[in-house]
Amino acid sequence: MIPLYDTLRPRRFPLVNWVLIIANVLVFLYETRLGPDALRGFIETWGVIPAQLRAASYAEWPTVFSSMFLHGGWFHLLSNMWVLFIFGDNIEDRMGSFNYLIFYLLCGVAAALMEVFVLTNSHVPTIGASGAIAGVLGAYLIFFPRARVASLVPILFIFTIIEIPAVLFLLFWFVSQLFSGVMSLEGASGGIAWWAHVGGFLFGMLASNLFAPRRVVRTW
Repeated sequence: MIPLYDTLRPRRFPLVNWVLIIANVLVFLYETRLGPDALRGFIETWGVIPAQLRAASYAEWPTVFSSMFLHGGWFHLLSNMWVLFIFGDNIEDRMGSFNYLIFYLLCGVAAALMEVFVLTNSHVPTIGASGAIAGVLGAYLIFFPRARVASLVPILFIFTIIEIPAVLFLLFWFVSQLFSGVMSLEGASGGIAWWAHVGGFLFGMLASNLFAPRRVVRTW
């Protein structure tokens, strides 16, 4: 399923969401200007390497933030930014801009730490915004389960646009990430940080209400 748009419209302009998208694009454009060797060094310096972070070197801890702004290619970048564009605006609207920014960054940290916890001896850098975005999806499930997500779905080899309840779309997505994560433990990772997605999503679900102002209910 490929999400195209959701049916909710935010009440305010999602400034922070757009800043995050632009920041990711600018960092990736910088990456494209590097040669192969320089890019490899840049990724190894600013990506999360579980085995090194596990060694408790303080110099490595900033990578839990920097890694979420790095991407491995155009498809990696555009697919992440598209999902953030669809779902992030409503979460920012629900939480407020400042709370949303802190929430997003903490989701990215939680995602990185989950990857480190599961793949503790890995020396492969983990990069990408998908862990933080997974937290946004977890919050969306909590706040807007009845919203609908228009998705491109293959039916008998023909792609059809279907509006799917957000609760079904997001639960299907999470189960697929969890399944892929379990399979990756057998060596079928495909280079994707499945456990970062799982960790970010769970953190987003559990922490979402801590960042959302209480709604005032008036009684008469």
